Amino acid sequence: MSADMGGFFSLYRAMRVYKPDVVHLNSSKIGGLGALAARLLCVPRIVFTAHGWPFAEKRNIVWRLFALLGSWATALLSHVVIVVSKNDLRVGKRLPLCSAKMHLIYNGIDLHMQLGSGENIRNAFPSGVRIVGTIGELTHNKNQIALIEQARNDPAMYVAIVGEGEERARLEEKITTYGLSERVKLFGFIPGNEVLRGFDVFALPSLKEGLPYVLLEAKAAGLPINANRVGGVGEILDAETMEEFSLERMVRKTIVEYR
Repeated sequence: MSADMGGFFSLYRAMRVYKPDVVHLNSSKIGGLGALAARLLCVPRIVFTAHGWPFAEKRNIVWRLFALLGSWATALLSHVVIVVSKNDLRVGKRLPLCSAKMHLIYNGIDLHMQLGSGENIRNAFPSGVRIVGTIGELTHNKNQIALIEQARNDPAMYVAIVGEGEERARLEEKITTYGLSERVKLFGFIPGNEVLRGFDVFALPSLKEGLPYVLLEAKAAGLPINANRVGGVGEILDAETMEEFSLERMVRKTIVEYR
């Protein structure tokens, strides 16, 4: 609680000094604190981007109710709420008094990004094996543990996990306990464009998502994809072209909403 209060007053002081015309907030907690500070200071335009509604997570009912109330308060305090998937748009429009504030803008990437060789991944495994790779913060919601469990039951499965986060120690323990250190490897943080060519299949076992950039990059790179259809994942998988997810399109639509 004290950390949250400290964060609120830090935001309030910064906005009071810089007097912004637009405040754009991301993430649930900072979104609520920032929107309240901006309202108190009469900032002309408050924009909140919801990268997946937190109350959709599979947690206990008390936590979800608290998250729902917090998300609703953030939406009420904001002038514009951007969602990154049709799924989140449908959910957001159900929040009382907030339907007209909801606007869908897909995350966008450079569709012509340059990819590295991926040799940093390939060289860590025996030559010729089929590598299943994933990229993301090591958290419960990203669910990398599911790939480790799958590799435990499939002796032919090799897994590259790229990213850092709070779940690293737990994942390392499972890899060691299951005797998988030769077939499942944690690579730490490496930019996605440097490793995608090292994968034969891209996996996204997430329990919760908004519209993941890394999945856009994997699809743009032409990789076969195995992913849980949560949040906006299905919208990426089912897209016939990637044009709707271009950086240029995202920027154009965002400028319109800022006006």
